[in-house]
Amino acid sequence: MKVIFSKFAKLELDDAIAYYELEYTGLGRKFKEEVKTGIKRIIQHPKAWSIESGDVRKYLFHKFPYKLLYSIEKDHILIIAVAHQHRRPNYWIDRKKS
Repeated sequence: MKVIFSKFAKLELDDAIAYYELEYTGLGRKFKEEVKTGIKRIIQHPKAWSIESGDVRKYLFHKFPYKLLYSIEKDHILIIAVAHQHRRPNYWIDRKKS
């Protein structure tokens, strides 16, 4: 199944990678690897993770305080947000699924 990042989720991903890379060389790459692992797991078992709100599910990272918020669409998985788990909860709810 194909995975599509919303424009906001892509920006959040890029920002988090850049932030971690500034904190410690190579940490941004490790964050990106954690995201790739999460996406692979979501593709394999899209309904395995708990529902965050409505039809939006959350995949929690193991090594970073982030989560992928996604919805299962007819022909793809839409990543709605790459959200920090301890900042501004539910900020993403008003995002359009486009």
